[in-house]
Amino acid sequence: MPPDIAPGAFVAEGARLDDSVAVEPGAVVHAGVRLGADCLIEAGAVVGKRPRLRPRSSALAAGEELGPLVLGEAVTVCAGAVVYAGSRIGDRVIIGDQVQVRERAQIGTDTVVGRGSTVDFQSVVGERVLIQTGVYLTGGAVVEDDVFIGPGVVTTNDHTMGRHPPGQGLAGPVLRRACRVGGGAVLVPGVEIGEEAFVAAGAVVTRDVAPRQVVMGVPARGVRQVGEPDLIERWK
Repeated sequence: MPPDIAPGAFVAEGARLDDSVAVEPGAVVHAGVRLGADCLIEAGAVVGKRPRLRPRSSALAAGEELGPLVLGEAVTVCAGAVVYAGSRIGDRVIIGDQVQVRERAQIGTDTVVGRGSTVDFQSVVGERVLIQTGVYLTGGAVVEDDVFIGPGVVTTNDHTMGRHPPGQGLAGPVLRRACRVGGGAVLVPGVEIGEEAFVAAGAVVTRDVAPRQVVMGVPARGVRQVGEPDLIERWK
């Protein structure tokens, strides 16, 4: 059987869809997209969009080729989400309603990106990550496996807020394996959250957090260590 393309959906010539793919009304699949078995593109979603960037943007070098957007097996792109060309999405990922996944982002197997969140350009997200509603994951961020990011978390990557020489690199945060970041927390450019660390809701993280450290406050300060009963191995 051919893919299930609903009336009103648009699939460009050159897109590659497995026969078990379903595309709902109003969805757009651009040329070059590759959709694995059992993918679902919900109503109004757009996959394979190419970025439109301002002059001197660091997101894409002049003349650089993005390559195709590749979705693994059983990926769901929910209603109104936009996933850009050049990204790689692992098996069984759920990309929630109105999510934006920018060019050259990578999202690992079994990860969930909650409603209205943004995974910005060149971000790398591992496996089994839970990104809650309304999160902004900045360009160049690195998120390792089994991380939890609470609703409304904001990360940043530019200390100068745009006033740096052309070509100067940005510094996204690094979230190590199984760390947890509470709702509404803010991470400044370049900070590292250690393995199994815990950032309390509303904290403003201005310096690195050690593995298994619990931090809270503005600015965030260490208050204790994560206990053995709370390590992720006890909860898998």
